[in-house]
Amino acid sequence: MVQAMIEIPGEVNQILNIVKARFGLKTKSEAIARVVFEYGSDILEPELRPEFIENIQRLDKSGKYISFNSIKELKHSIENA
Repeated sequence: MVQAMIEIPGEVNQILNIVKARFGLKTKSEAIARVVFEYGSDILEPELRPEFIENIQRLDKSGKYISFNSIKELKHSIENA
C-alpha cells in the first residue's frame, strides 16, 4: 500500500467525512479510495450511450458499412470520395 501526505481544502474534508459516515468507513483513506474508485470507473470504462449502441446495431444489420483490409485502402476511399 502506498502512503501519501496530502493537503486538502476544508470543503473536501467535509465531503470525505460525509462519505465516511454514509458508507460506514473507518478512515478518510477508505473514503478517498471509495470516491476515487467510483469516479475512476467513469473515466476508465465509460459506458456507451444506448442510442449509439442502437445506431451501430442498426448499421450492422443493414449492411451499410464498408470494410477495409488496410489503412491504404481507407485513405484511397476517403481521397476519392
